[in-house]
Amino acid sequence: MTTPFYVSPQQAMADRAEYARKGIARGRSVVVLQYADGILFVAENPSRALHKVSEIYDRIAFAAVGKYNEFENLRIGGVRYADLRGYTYDRDDVTARGLANVYAQTLGTIFSSAAEKPYEVELIVAEVGDGPEDDQIYRLPHDGSIVDEHGSVAVGGNADQISSYLDQRHREGLTLAEALKLAVESLARDNNGGERSLTAEQLEVAVLDRTRPQQRKFKRVLGRQLARLLDSEGAAAEADSAAEGESPAEESSDTEE
Repeated sequence: MTTPFYVSPQQAMADRAEYARKGIARGRSVVVLQYADGILFVAENPSRALHKVSEIYDRIAFAAVGKYNEFENLRIGGVRYADLRGYTYDRDDVTARGLANVYAQTLGTIFSSAAEKPYEVELIVAEVGDGPEDDQIYRLPHDGSIVDEHGSVAVGGNADQISSYLDQRHREGLTLAEALKLAVESLARDNNGGERSLTAEQLEVAVLDRTRPQQRKFKRVLGRQLARLLDSEGAAAEADSAAEGESPAEESSDTEE
């Protein structure tokens, strides 16, 4: 009788974690950072149909990197959880913390199960508050752990290098134009320290804007506004529009998921 092949639990978990990390690192990065009026999401994503950033509920948004079919299943599950909880109890009972806990349980169960491969995804769940001090940003790696982030966070691709760049330059009170410029600069840096040029067509941009009068704070930044913000005079253009009484997000599309 042959002796069955043995792998220690520690080695098995290490192998699964390495498998998931390699899959996540192959994807393009997503950056999430706070600015004066809310939370900004910027992803390097040339596709206009396969979104990496989506709305979950009134004040909550979701960003992900990795395998699209896997994080899309998680996004749909999160929308169903939020809708059911808001309908059964109260809309204020739907929080980013509660949603992050649900995702953590799901990812943790899949990661520890020997019957299936771990999900090759990394998630960010963010909720905009009444003020910057009330904003919540949670990062969820492939193993289901939860990391409470502040200021800025990057996932996917060369996330470590991007995060280091953001940590050195992010500050409180950034305008939307300044935050977008910082996010694009961080995404444009390659592993060798050089810089690429990213155009509006290569980016997916959205915000949770606390100044919106609507209950739903999520809005995609598209078209003329995105091009203007990416322009070297984006900050001045935004200031001019604000002086004229125009909301910085009014030119973007109201099409939401």
